[in-house]
Amino acid sequence: MPVPDGHPDVFDIEWPLRVADVDREGRLKFDAATRHIQDIGTDQLREMGYEDTHPLWIVRRTMIDMIEPIVFKDILRLRRWCSGTSNRWCEMRVRIEGRKGGLVESEAFWININRETQGPARIADDFIEGLRRTTSEGRLRWKAYLTAGSREDAERIRDFPVRVSDIDIFDHMNNSVYWSVVEDYLNSHPDLMRVPLRVTIEHDLPVALGDKLEILQHTHPAGSTEKFGAELSDRSVTTLTYAVGDEVKAVAAIFPL
Repeated sequence: MPVPDGHPDVFDIEWPLRVADVDREGRLKFDAATRHIQDIGTDQLREMGYEDTHPLWIVRRTMIDMIEPIVFKDILRLRRWCSGTSNRWCEMRVRIEGRKGGLVESEAFWININRETQGPARIADDFIEGLRRTTSEGRLRWKAYLTAGSREDAERIRDFPVRVSDIDIFDHMNNSVYWSVVEDYLNSHPDLMRVPLRVTIEHDLPVALGDKLEILQHTHPAGSTEKFGAELSDRSVTTLTYAVGDEVKAVAAIFPL
């Protein structure tokens, strides 16, 4: 989906790529990109004048395409616009580019939350009207893309300690922390960082402080991956299942584009 450049409802902002955003090679990390995706959402909400009336949102799915690395000391340009709406949720696109090169594309499924009930809340009509100016999708529905892997056939299971600093205002592990698990995996698979890469994380249940979080790793070889989409049957797909006991909290899928 191309950026609707020049559209007044595309939020466009720039800020520096800082040292905490990059890995040892100077590459923008997935967890840092996710923080930027969250931050531009907050900035756009404030700019639109809905920060007080719609302050709480949770993300159900984030898909990030790391097409070309963005490197340290560059200036990031972020553009954000709506690609689908419903009464209580929306999908938002964010494109991140570096002035010197590099490109990250993303789309996230955001749910508006009622402060008192902590459940999905209706988005105000005037807010939705603004969101819909960049999309023709007005009946957005949730459909999961990913399936959790089982403990019995996992090729690797490892602990992921949940720290106090990982917990956000919802008293749950922040979305960006899930992406640090992906960075841990990629650190031992440097070949994947030399090609355009897609990573998707879907959230089922929150992770809380004190949870014994485990990561179940599964690799699906080429020829067995049609369940992720017929066009992916020629490449391997890795899934990471975030589990607390028998309860699945989230699932990530990683594969080259």
